[in-house]
Amino acid sequence: MAFLFGRHKSRGVGELVKQAKDLVPKLDGPGQQRGEELAKLLTQMKLILQGTQETESSPEQVFQLISAMIQEDFLLILARSVRKLPFESRKDAQVIFSYVLRFKPPNHPANEPIALSYIVYDRPEVVIALCRGYDYRESAISCGTVLREALKHDPVAAIMLCDESGDGHGTNGPTPSLMKADINKPQNGDGVFWRFFDWIDKGSFEVSADAFTTFRELLTKHKTLVSQYLDVNFDLFFSKYHSTLIQSANYVTKRQSIKLLGDILLDRTNYQVMTSYVDRGEHLKMCMRLLRDERKMVQYEGFHVFKVFAANPHKSIAVQKIIWNNRERLLNFLPTFLQDRTDDEQFNDEKIYLIKQIQNMPPVDDGAPDQV
Repeated sequence: MAFLFGRHKSRGVGELVKQAKDLVPKLDGPGQQRGEELAKLLTQMKLILQGTQETESSPEQVFQLISAMIQEDFLLILARSVRKLPFESRKDAQVIFSYVLRFKPPNHPANEPIALSYIVYDRPEVVIALCRGYDYRESAISCGTVLREALKHDPVAAIMLCDESGDGHGTNGPTPSLMKADINKPQNGDGVFWRFFDWIDKGSFEVSADAFTTFRELLTKHKTLVSQYLDVNFDLFFSKYHSTLIQSANYVTKRQSIKLLGDILLDRTNYQVMTSYVDRGEHLKMCMRLLRDERKMVQYEGFHVFKVFAANPHKSIAVQKIIWNNRERLLNFLPTFLQDRTDDEQFNDEKIYLIKQIQNMPPVDDGAPDQV
């Protein structure tokens, strides 16, 4: 290891990047030699960034390496090629990205890492390429881990949400830099954010699980940004969320998605989104069907969405009508609903409260019955 770490000094960090850049396009060719050569170069880059047990990394060399990566556009090239790398090299690429996205040069006036600033303002395609790593099982976990590191910063979330590049390679339109990302612009559903629904629902287990983790982090860690986005794209988002995730045939996806829906609705930042959501009678009907699901955890997560409707003091006429016309059914159903959860005091308290709310609800005179 010490030998490798010392070897790159004579080669020059800029030369390392150039050689790696030249090798990446050749990965599609026959033979393993180029892949092995690239693997060695990535290992040396990793050692420059993190050092070894014997030698600490040099901030000056790290700065030179990252500057060379920016100059050679290597971050985009690497992001688009993770799936082609050998297993150990994919892990090295993950480490490289993670260090690069965090590095701030000593005594540098920048308030954020220089590579992050470059990506956000000049090369947002890097973010989209990392998202597109979910297209392949080989790159999903490595790209997902890097994405969540990048998603510690609001500008990266804005790029993911506002992208309209279609297939992720800019064929339907350019990926907006932060300067051009407009969170208040209605989306058409072609951007990379909307691909997460299929990655979660149709991907292999590894792809689905990691994509959902990133999806959840995006929607819950950037509260103000996401609240605006969901308000503007309300119908498109919840239509896809219901049809693809809540209605998923995959039990894990279905359960996690119902829980995430509850988390979104109960977050104070999303108050406007919540009020719009619980005004819709069709949303309540979907939720009440979840209460009758044969799987208890689906019922349980569905209850935490149902309570938002039932406890709302300003119910819409459509919601009042549905609850009133199903009042007797609900009052017969809820007392024995998940009655084996005897140790869950909060759940049982909430259930008692909802029963009282339904019992005390005034009649609604609004036409024909609307039963679920």
